[in-house]
Amino acid sequence: MTLSFPSVEEARRALEAPLYADLAGDLNVSFEFFPPKTEKMEEQLWSAIQTLTPLGPKFVSVTYGAGGSTRERTHNTVARISRETSLQAAAHLTCVAASRAEIDEVADSYWEAGVRHIVALRGDPPEAGTKFVPHPDGYQGAAELVEGLIKRHPFEISVAAYPETHPDAANAQGDIDNLKRKLDAGATRAITQFFFEPETFFRFRDTAVAAGITADIIPGIMPVSNFGAVQRMSAMCNTDVPGWMGKLFEGLDDLPAARQLVSGTLAAELCRKLYAGGVRDFHFYTLNRAELSYAICHLLGLRPKLEKTA
Repeated sequence: MTLSFPSVEEARRALEAPLYADLAGDLNVSFEFFPPKTEKMEEQLWSAIQTLTPLGPKFVSVTYGAGGSTRERTHNTVARISRETSLQAAAHLTCVAASRAEIDEVADSYWEAGVRHIVALRGDPPEAGTKFVPHPDGYQGAAELVEGLIKRHPFEISVAAYPETHPDAANAQGDIDNLKRKLDAGATRAITQFFFEPETFFRFRDTAVAAGITADIIPGIMPVSNFGAVQRMSAMCNTDVPGWMGKLFEGLDDLPAARQLVSGTLAAELCRKLYAGGVRDFHFYTLNRAELSYAICHLLGLRPKLEKTA
């Protein structure tokens, strides 16, 4: 990566103490949630949404379970966000276990509910560890899904990117080529899978630019609230977990408050280094909790936006 003079100056400044002093808060942020299964989880989700809304996210997204297992709950959550808040809600939509007609029907229902943003994904198979097999009458992958969605409605569309290569990709170049196909099909931006070291993102971004990709690539940030769970998720999506991270979480299994502090510190440091490298857009995987994402945004200078009054 070639750094401009301002970037070099910002990198120098990032190494000085205090690390987070006087940041401009010139960020665009977005937050990801998952549809709740129980009434208690519903309360937690809406508490998180209410806490994060004043930060003025560009959009919030709601995930779609493997094999479409949360289709109805995803739709209900997205529709409620659109109906009851000022937020732009983005619905995840996958190609798994559904025909084109079924997916088109879901897309139409989102449009009718006022949803204008779709996160278009190939999706994970219903059974973990199995390979994706397209529905015989369905979309073959995310690029086809993007094309189909745009033909039906002028959606804003986000797609996924994998800084450490998708587990099903033949190689890194093939994965980049697939990303370009999705963006060339009409997607607005790519949001990355989570990663833990800034160089991982910068190398990937440089590779994408070299491949002719000009769309925004937004880093996905996963604060590690449960190290064991993140290890399992990382193994499934080909994300490297640095050895130093494991050492930092050793001995904290029964100390949730201390674990939360360590998690917030590591994620904030990652974001600060990305910011030093010129990144101004961040997508947070919240796991339906607001505290860590809010704290990181606050450290980066983002403050609640006052609503305009008539």
